This record gives sequence, C-alpha cells and structure tokens, in this order.
Amino acid sequence: MTAATAEAAHKPVILAVDDDPQVLRAVRRDLRSAYAEDYRVLSASSAAEALSVLDTLDERSQDPALFLVDQRMPDMTGVDFLLEAVSRFPDAKRVLLTAFAETDAAITAINRVRLDYYLMKPWDPPAERLFPVLDDLLSDWAAAYRPAYRGIRVVGHPVSAGTHLVRDFLTRNGAPFRFLNAETDPEARLLLAEHPQARLPLVVFPEGVPLHAPGAAELAVRLGLATTASRPHYDTVIVGAGPAGLAAGVYAASEGLSTLLLDADSPGGQAGTSSLIENYLGFPAGLSGGDLARRAVSQAARFGAELLHPVDVVGLQRDDPARILTLADGSEISAETVLVATGVSYNRLEVPGAERFEGEGLYYGAATTESSSCLSHHVHIIGGANSAGQAAIHFSRYAARVTVLVRGDSLEAGMSRYLVDEIRRTPNIEVRLATRVLALDGADRLERITLLDDATGRRTVEPANFVFTFIGARPRTGWLDGVVDCDDHGFVLTGPDLMGSGKPPASWPPGRDPYLLETNVPGVFAAGDVRANSIKRVASGVGEGAMAVAFIHRYRAVG
Repeated sequence: MTAATAEAAHKPVILAVDDDPQVLRAVRRDLRSAYAEDYRVLSASSAAEALSVLDTLDERSQDPALFLVDQRMPDMTGVDFLLEAVSRFPDAKRVLLTAFAETDAAITAINRVRLDYYLMKPWDPPAERLFPVLDDLLSDWAAAYRPAYRGIRVVGHPVSAGTHLVRDFLTRNGAPFRFLNAETDPEARLLLAEHPQARLPLVVFPEGVPLHAPGAAELAVRLGLATTASRPHYDTVIVGAGPAGLAAGVYAASEGLSTLLLDADSPGGQAGTSSLIENYLGFPAGLSGGDLARRAVSQAARFGAELLHPVDVVGLQRDDPARILTLADGSEISAETVLVATGVSYNRLEVPGAERFEGEGLYYGAATTESSSCLSHHVHIIGGANSAGQAAIHFSRYAARVTVLVRGDSLEAGMSRYLVDEIRRTPNIEVRLATRVLALDGADRLERITLLDDATGRRTVEPANFVFTFIGARPRTGWLDGVVDCDDHGFVLTGPDLMGSGKPPASWPPGRDPYLLETNVPGVFAAGDVRANSIKRVASGVGEGAMAVAFIHRYRAVG
C-alpha cells in the first residue's frame, strides 16, 4: 500500500447511495470535486451494496462522516437504510435525496432517524444548492469528531470541581481532549508516574509542559485564545458573547463597524450549554447550543469581528464622546458605542451543602461535559422551564433514571409543549411536582439529597450523585453599578422603561428620547436576557442583537 493509499484509507468517509446510475455518477463527481482532500468518497448503486460497504467500514474501524441517500430505491427505502446505518454509526450526518417534494418521507425521516437535511434533485448548481448544506453538516460533524490521536489529555477524578472546570472549558471552546480517570485508567497512571508532583487535574498537551490544576486563563493561553485587543478604540464593543452578543457582532462587523466582543467565560452564554434546541427557526432536527455558538463565532470572525475570552469587564465610564471599559487586569478599551449583552447566570441553590458540592455532584446549567459520568446513574434536574426540560431529555440518554423536581404544580406552566410531550414519552424520566430541595449531603462528594413534598409535607432523604439545577436567573450587571440604571432585580432598563412620567432621565441630553434598546447612558445599549422585560428565548436574543446594531448606526449618525 502506497503512502497516499494509506492516507486515503484513514480519511473519514462520505457514502452516497442511489440506484440511478446517472444521478450516482453526478453526485460522486460533485462530492469528489469538493471533499476529496479531506474525505474518502464512496458510492453504492443499491441499499444492499451500501450495507456491504458499511460492513467493510466496521472491519476497518473507519468513521463515516455523512450518508447521502436516495429515498426511492427498489430494494430498500432511504429511510430504512438510514435506520440500519445510524444504528451502527450514530454520529454520521444524514441527508435524504428526493426526486420531488416528498414532505411525508422527510417528516418520517426527521422523526425516525433524526434526519439532518433533505435535498431535492437536481441540485444544480452544486456550489449553491449542495455544497453549502454539506459544508455546514460536515463542519458540525468534524467539531464533534474524536479520532484516535495523541492530543490533549486530562487526568483527574471524575467528580471534581477542578476537573469539571477544565473539561467544561475545553468542550465549550471546541478543543478535543481525552479524559483519563486518575483512579482506574492505566494511561493515567503512566502519566502520573512521569509527573510525580502533579496536582490534579493534570492537563497534558502534545507539546510543551503540562498544566497542573489550571484555571480558565491558563487554559486560554495554551489554547491560543485571544485575550488582548488589537487596537485601543472600536466603533462598538459588545460585552457578552451569548446569542444576543454574537448576533450583534455578526451584523456590526458585516456592516463595516470595527467590532470587539468580550466574554467572561466561553462563547454561547447559557444557550451554549444547551444539549439540543429544537424550536429554533430553520433547524427542524434541532441543534445544540454549542453548535449554534461555534457557527456564530465563525461567522462573526469571517466579517472581521474580534472576540476576546475569558476576559472580565469590571467597569464602565463616560468620557464623552467615548465610552471606556475597564478590564479585570486594569487595562482599558475605548469605544464609541457599547452593547451590554452579558445575559444571566442561574440562581444558586440556597440550601445546606450546595456550596460544598458545587462542581462535585451539583452543577448549574446543563453541564453536558458530565454526560459520560452519569452513565447508569440517577440524575436529578431542578427546575420547570425549558432549559430544565432540555437537560432532562439529554441526560435520559445516559442515566438509568432522571427525576425532574418542580416547585410548581404543573410542567406546562413554564415549559414548551413539545418538551412536556417528549418528557412524558420518555420512560426513564420521572416528574415530581410541588417538590423542593432542602439539603445536599455526602462525604467527599454528593451522596444524598433531602426533598420536601409540599403537597403532603413529607420529607425524604434519597441517594443522589448528580444534581443539575435551573432555578431562575440573575443578570450579570454588577459592573454597571452607578453608571447604567437597572431595575430592582438588576436587569438593565432601556428605551420606554426609562421614560418616567413620559420624560427621559434628568441627565439625558435634550433633542431626542432614548432609542428602544438604549440605556440611560447615550450610546450604551442592552440586548438579550440582561435587558429588563426582555423575552428570555434564544431567537429573541438574536433579534435584539440585530436590532441593537440598527440603533447603534442611528446613534452614530445623529448622536
């Protein structure tokens, strides 16, 4: 076998299946022209032949990246073939080819095999009607692909606050890594023998010295993430890179504004931790919050926006005509306009034991990095809104049992209908209404949870190793104190909410009223969950981020 042949044999596979020889030749030609450099393009003229190809992939331990399958084949429908294919290769992307608008087949495929896309023949020109679709799907697949490699390795205890921080940071920033259990993994023991003074978690990189119990800032430096601005002044600085901030970054940069995004954690905000967003327009099979964030970051960068993270903004001051942002390291960044899009954080669980077990059995948000740790365990989800519902469905695929603890008397009061229905269809999810958590307890890690049934007054102490909580949110606005007006809960007041008795704030300059998303400081805007009276949805955050850029243009034009 030549070197070129060996290299091709190890490439991920794209498999096209169609019983029409002319169509198969065309799709094979187009796929090879666009993807042969990174993928091995295989084809089959029948479902039976394609199943034989799957057998060879199994034998060679090759990874299919994408199946592109015709629906109408004489020996087996495309949907039936995909059912068999994804049972063996569940991570591969799935695209169905149809000769005309077979809506019923597409809906069936979405429901039965989690179809990613369906395309109608012909797809000419492929540069417009084929490649953009496949580019997105292959990008998503590649982001989650974990081939055998000697990349970043994390050695630690499975349930540890430090290990959770490292795993979560690497995952949210798209850095592939392998986790090695310090107690049971032979490779972990070898690495610890090489570094006898190691402090866990130990993070070993392909090159350079390992990191011992690193924080987010140290990891960011080693990953090459930008944490320093390239210039002292920008047309607009966006604080927060959740859906609202990322949308604003895309629109501002695409319209020619010098744009800087700053985020204290990782891009995506709360939405970035969501395992699956199923009601976002244009994604009938849903998409994860991580995928949404990654796509948006890439899109903003393509238009020239800069993104710095993790970077803490600790202050804002007026220095007309500029607005000055102070960072945690003492440095300052100047901007003509500022958009506050810092979103919200989940409220802390105020019960005995909560602080002690944070990151060691108690997690705020979906913490999908802990999914593998939950295999065959009992997971408790606290909360009754959409984020809790999405988490319950996600963890039901890993845990033996999931219990959703809701203080209210119904799921419908705070959760979208599609989530309620799916929870009720999932056999290993239990919902307990009118139930509160009173305490968490354990030795080195969380072991027990104390619950109160408000309906009966009965207290119970039950085993618990993994608790994920979604109990309301508080805005990230402490850094705005004394400068930007907020309501009693800390949410930023904008536009009409500033107009007491129909008049703008006393400090407001004459000549115009505040714009819809403008704060009491001219040129400082707010969008998304951090804004008072906003609709707490991903789509509305994206919409407000786009709207804010329109008001920024208006401000720059007229002041």
